[in-house]
Amino acid sequence: MDRNKLAGIRFGDGFKLERECIFCEIGSGNKGSDFLYIDESVFVIKDINPHARIHLLVIPRHHFTFLTSISLTDEPMIGHLFTVAQQMAKDMGIAESGYRLLINQGEDASQTIPHLHLHLLGGHKLGRGNHGSP
Repeated sequence: MDRNKLAGIRFGDGFKLERECIFCEIGSGNKGSDFLYIDESVFVIKDINPHARIHLLVIPRHHFTFLTSISLTDEPMIGHLFTVAQQMAKDMGIAESGYRLLINQGEDASQTIPHLHLHLLGGHKLGRGNHGSP
């Protein structure tokens, strides 16, 4: 994403950030990352350990560890994650062929970053395995 498009985004304003959370660091602008999309409440980056040809992370800028920590007031932001994922699938050219959206919650689901995020996987026929691998 063009850094000039970030000029109107004020990082960290009004958002709960956790110390030592890599996604909070990225979302606040303190860690360098190539944003594929960013707005006031979410950002999208490529997964550094992809499980599919296209593997993006749609991440809320407000820190949530688990779905159980969200409330009814967070519903618009959660819906926005899916709206952004849908738009990213279109932008990546996989909306028509198909893609997978995935949220890992907790240790048994292999959640490796303790910050709620949505995986968007696609770009080839996905298998029925645990991730996006065929």
